[in-house]
Amino acid sequence: MGKDRKLLNIELGRVSAQEYRQLPPSGIVVIMDNIRSAHNVGSVFRSSDAFKVDRVFLCGICAVPPSAEIHKSALGAEDSVPWEHWDDTLAAVEMLRSEGYTIVSVEQTVHSVKLDAFSPEPGRRYALVFGNEVDGVRQDVVDASDFSLEIPQSGTKHSLNVSVSAGILLWSFRQKGR
Repeated sequence: MGKDRKLLNIELGRVSAQEYRQLPPSGIVVIMDNIRSAHNVGSVFRSSDAFKVDRVFLCGICAVPPSAEIHKSALGAEDSVPWEHWDDTLAAVEMLRSEGYTIVSVEQTVHSVKLDAFSPEPGRRYALVFGNEVDGVRQDVVDASDFSLEIPQSGTKHSLNVSVSAGILLWSFRQKGR
């Protein structure tokens, strides 16, 4: 078996935070609905940066930058991905709908679509709503969504950590041509 060498950070060709903001839009925004853990918020920022999310909406009780706890897991992604805080998730959803976004709750619902059976429509913009670690996405936000996406699972647990779910959804959107 041949030897392999890990790349050095300087070899990765990463863009600066300023360059990130100049990249073409992806058509994806993330809404965090009352996520209580600053570490989860930071992890979602990091995945949002990795998969070129256009904006992050921190709603309700979410911690906001600057925050040592967010920075610990975001590793500076809170400086590259534009973000804003909204007191109420539903208000952010309504604003994004008025901008033409399709609102998608990432939640297990009666009519949720399994992620492996879903392909984003080319040219459509999506707002992905991720919910509280205990209660998930608020019911009124689910009601206001165009549909819900669910990550198929085979184990004994009924959910994944919210930051893991965000990484899976964002990777899936990228893989499917976004």
